Order: sequence, then C-alpha cells, then structure tokens
Amino acid sequence: MELTAFESSHAARVAGWARSAEEARRWCSRNEVTPDVVSGWSAASDVVAYVAVKDDEPVAYGELWLDDDEAEVELARLIVAPRHRGRGLGRELVGRLTAAALGHHPAVFMRVHPENQPALRCYAGAGFVPVPAEQAADWNAGQPVPYVWLRHADGT
Repeated sequence: MELTAFESSHAARVAGWARSAEEARRWCSRNEVTPDVVSGWSAASDVVAYVAVKDDEPVAYGELWLDDDEAEVELARLIVAPRHRGRGLGRELVGRLTAAALGHHPAVFMRVHPENQPALRCYAGAGFVPVPAEQAADWNAGQPVPYVWLRHADGT
C-alpha cells in the first residue's frame, strides 16, 4: 500500500465508502457524504489529504490536520473501502499517516466516535493510547459527541 496525495478524481469513490448514515456519522459526523464534501475537505490550508492505493486501486482515505501553533497533528476522517476491511489495511493506513504526521510535529492525536469499536481496536494496535480524561473532557467541549481522544504513544 502506498499513500498518494488526494485528488478530486478520488472524491466520488471515497464518498461512497460510507454505506449508511450511521457509518457516515461514525466516520465524519455527517449523515451524508457527497463527492463535493470530500473534495472540500482537502481545500483547507491546514489539511493534507491522502488516498492509500494498492494494486493501482484506491483502498483507503485519511487526512492530517496540521496545528502549527500547538505543534501537533490530528489524524482525521480515516476510512477503508468496504471490500478491503478486515485485512489490516486500516492499521497500515494509520501507521503511514502517523509517519507522515511525525514529519510535521512530534505530537499526533486522533478522535474516534465512541461507538466505532473496530476503529478503536485498530488504533490501539497501531500504537495509540487514550489521552488523560481531563484533556479529553476539555477537547470534547462543544463537540457533537463525546469522542474518544487518542495520542500516539511515541508522541509527547
């Protein structure tokens, strides 16, 4: 698997990977994800979006949200194509995104919908641990759900 820069030509495929409104909410806190929404995400100046490609086929998507003021990066909106799930690609995606994130800043975080148990297992296997409860509570202020906040164990 190789990480490549997201291009707008990937948007329709990525948008289709959330198979239900519930899955879309766990992925990105939206009931519906359209190609225009996916394309718009990468337009933000502090977002670096990637598509993971295997055998010339896009199989996963993820973003780095860069916070230069705090010297940290958040991994965000990670998703694996439905027919490729359960094969370790999620953990590989997290590892590759984490390596890219560490090239920007030493602190790498992510938030996960509390009902997304497969993602929580994946991220734990990729070296992420929960942040202290007080920090999670602070970061959850104003969020649509009480996310599980994780940090990469090698980060600060």
